[in-house]
Amino acid sequence: MDRERAYDRQQTVGMDLHRDRSVLLRMPAEGRRLERVRIDNSPAALKEQIAKAGPHPKVVLEATYGWYWAADALTEAGAEVHLAHPLGVKMFTYRRVKTDEKDAADLADLLRMGRLPEAWIAPPATRDLRELVR
Repeated sequence: MDRERAYDRQQTVGMDLHRDRSVLLRMPAEGRRLERVRIDNSPAALKEQIAKAGPHPKVVLEATYGWYWAADALTEAGAEVHLAHPLGVKMFTYRRVKTDEKDAADLADLLRMGRLPEAWIAPPATRDLRELVR
């Protein structure tokens, strides 16, 4: 049995969300990297990967354009979803090495350590109203 499947405690998943593809990185409470995957963005692909993180994983993604579909798919899959506030993680842009994997790992680390600057996840009805006034 490989180490990703052998780990059965709650996992934290960092998601670096982009328009067409995203990177997900899974880790346990102690911060070891279990698996990094790149997916083509779709609710089905996201749910398939989140299922590998066990029951009720904690998932963090940045509040970038288009995060609604991912948050909804993750919630449907039973994940505890957290939204990173863009201004709170702005320091990522000043890093010397910036990769999708590093972004996903840093998001997961911030959540895992209880240091994530969070944004409010508006419910779908509120999001619909926001779209009307945009």
